[in-house]
Amino acid sequence: MEADTAQLQRVDTGNRPAAMPSASIAQLNPRGAVRVLSLDAHGHVLDWINWQDATCLYARDAVAWTLGDPCLRVHGGTCRISGAQSVIELHPIVASRGHARASALSPTPSLSNTALFARDAQLCLYCGREFTRPHLTRDHVLPLSKGGKDIWENVVTACFHCNSRKSNRTPQQANMPLLAVPYRPSWVEHLILSNRNILADQMAFLKSHLPKRSKLLA
Repeated sequence: MEADTAQLQRVDTGNRPAAMPSASIAQLNPRGAVRVLSLDAHGHVLDWINWQDATCLYARDAVAWTLGDPCLRVHGGTCRISGAQSVIELHPIVASRGHARASALSPTPSLSNTALFARDAQLCLYCGREFTRPHLTRDHVLPLSKGGKDIWENVVTACFHCNSRKSNRTPQQANMPLLAVPYRPSWVEHLILSNRNILADQMAFLKSHLPKRSKLLA
């Protein structure tokens, strides 16, 4: 299947997110396109993959099993003999053959501003107000100059005003108590927080694999 000539269409399964129109995915911004949830053959959650990588799994007969109704339809090349065009229907959850290495399961999510702001729901954890991303910053609860580390457990989302006000002090020194305790998200929590276009089947599967103490279960 030639990727440069492939045509991609959404299959209406009733699980379409409210913000996602029923137009051809090929015409959508890549950030708005549906991604497929990748698992190993034992059902361990691996990562989000794009439709191109998912199509390759189907084409190589590397798919062990799937979950959910088809959500995307990929039209490939045309057979010279029969004139028929190849079609692959992608499912929202795809398990590939084989099993992942232990080191690939539940990895530590990389700390980035995008992931941090998603963890904190784009709220400043000092004033409690919600901001757009350009108005948010990464604040180190224990400042780096005082021995603090740039790790999940020591960083929170802060607006520019609160970050400037706190300056090079701890929350106690600045009399600015935190509204929530910073934490390291699990891999499944990270996958949920990093994707704004999760289908219903995918969300149900991911929530069933969340830690019992996860705030995302609330």
